[in-house]
Amino acid sequence: MRKVCTKILSIAGNVVTVKAEGVSYEDLARIEASRGTSLAQVIRLDGDTVYLQVFAGARGVSTGDEVRFLGRPMTVGFSENMLGRIFNGSGEPRDKGPAVSDNRIEIAGPAANPAKRVIPSRMVRTNIPMIDVFNTLVESQKLPIFSVSGEPYDEVLARIALQAEVDIIILGGIGIKFDQYMYFKNTLEEGGALSRSIFFIHTAADPIVEGLMVPDLSLAVAEKFALDGKKVLVLLTDMTNFADALKEIAITMEQVPSNRGYPGDLYSQLASRYEKAVDFEGAGSITVLAVTTMPGDDVTHPVPDNTGYITEGQFYLRNGRIEPFGSLSRLKQQVNKDTRSDHRAIMDGMIQLYAQYRETEEKRSMGFRMSDWDKKLLKYGDSFESQMMDLKVNVPLEEALDNGWKILADCFKPEETNFRSELIKEYWPKT
Repeated sequence: MRKVCTKILSIAGNVVTVKAEGVSYEDLARIEASRGTSLAQVIRLDGDTVYLQVFAGARGVSTGDEVRFLGRPMTVGFSENMLGRIFNGSGEPRDKGPAVSDNRIEIAGPAANPAKRVIPSRMVRTNIPMIDVFNTLVESQKLPIFSVSGEPYDEVLARIALQAEVDIIILGGIGIKFDQYMYFKNTLEEGGALSRSIFFIHTAADPIVEGLMVPDLSLAVAEKFALDGKKVLVLLTDMTNFADALKEIAITMEQVPSNRGYPGDLYSQLASRYEKAVDFEGAGSITVLAVTTMPGDDVTHPVPDNTGYITEGQFYLRNGRIEPFGSLSRLKQQVNKDTRSDHRAIMDGMIQLYAQYRETEEKRSMGFRMSDWDKKLLKYGDSFESQMMDLKVNVPLEEALDNGWKILADCFKPEETNFRSELIKEYWPKT
């Protein structure tokens, strides 16, 4: 039986408080206000006092308005016809297409049973050398992209969406600008990937609570497709905006703040989303890549700091490039042993030489005299940055490995590189 309350006790920001019994956490309610109907969600229970977050904001809601509890949590429609569609943070169409009303599925459910998970063992190719060669993305992995405002993380996400070898792309935008949304839409449409994509978009102008729903909507739909045998890649941007939304609601609720004002359960809130990444036994998989912007490029900020304890490494996007030092895919060893016999050697050897180049560059900046070896390292560093690190480079893994050998051969003699003789014999370019 649906419960109806005709008296709102208080309104604080976008949170309304009513008295009700038999209501569950995260249940939905409908508020009949003078300006129209709005959905709300139970975000706190204190005895018979119920706190509701109003999706469209509490402006226009009065204490005399009717609150009708629906007796169920938030759901989203699911259908194969969702492909190529764009929805908002409430799961309603943003593209003026028909609503998906049949086959409703609950969002924000528990993560998959570990007994039903498969150990990650398949590479997700992106044609970005700094990912494919040096920090391979693995199917069912959960990885953040640490960056700062102004870096081309939108371009990186869009390129991965276009080129990743997956069945379905789900893009969740949280607090993004309208031109960011249009960039993703136009880029995927022009690249022919929109037909296999689903967008859940919350812009900075939309109600804040809808931003909180975006990861849950994206991951619930992804899980349904994965259980149907699809390989799904979920791209989220920006999880710092998600955490800021949590922070704003916590302040409205007068919760005791934790580090820098964020709620004390920030870790659990982030983990419950990231842990949805899974490779199902006998079915499909969910791989999660999520942009996390770091205010002031501060990796100790609560959002990236907590994220680092949850995820399996990170991509560190800085100065328009994915940095080799700071980026880490902890699962890369699961797959790069099966790609090509020289993959691990190139991965380790080129990074070691690049580390020497960085030391030599520092010596040169301080006016030290350059030896012949230093000059070789400087030439190597320039080639490595332009041919491997530059995000404009767009080549398959095998071609990237071949390019690595060409760079080495152009700068060094075989005996100067410390590669195994059998690899040099097989892969070193013939002059």
